[in-house]
Amino acid sequence: MDVKENPESTSGSPPPRLDCIKCFDALWFCYTPFHQMQNYYRYGEFDNCFGKWGDLVDCLTLKTKRAAEVEEILIAREKAKPHIWTFRTVDEASEHWWRMYKHAALMSTPLPRTAQPPPKSAES
Repeated sequence: MDVKENPESTSGSPPPRLDCIKCFDALWFCYTPFHQMQNYYRYGEFDNCFGKWGDLVDCLTLKTKRAAEVEEILIAREKAKPHIWTFRTVDEASEHWWRMYKHAALMSTPLPRTAQPPPKSAES
């Protein structure tokens, strides 16, 4: 066993660590001409970077709290995040696809019978 290796640190996942440098770097990159032009090309508007400012302020606010309290908050946030793979039924997947790509489907050639929009659901 390596002298630097701690047996307790190898088991389980490491505790979440607060790193405000990443938030600052993301904010800095948000104001670069490259990012702004890329955002304008993709979405037709410049990025106002409000989300990045919020992340940085949140990180700096967490830095003022006790370590145990910060760890508890970070673990709760991690559990609240939706899983990267969300499973949908066929109807849910069809509805989601139609919401995402309706503009492209309507602007293209006439749709075959199998690609018609889903019927209106009772809730919309």
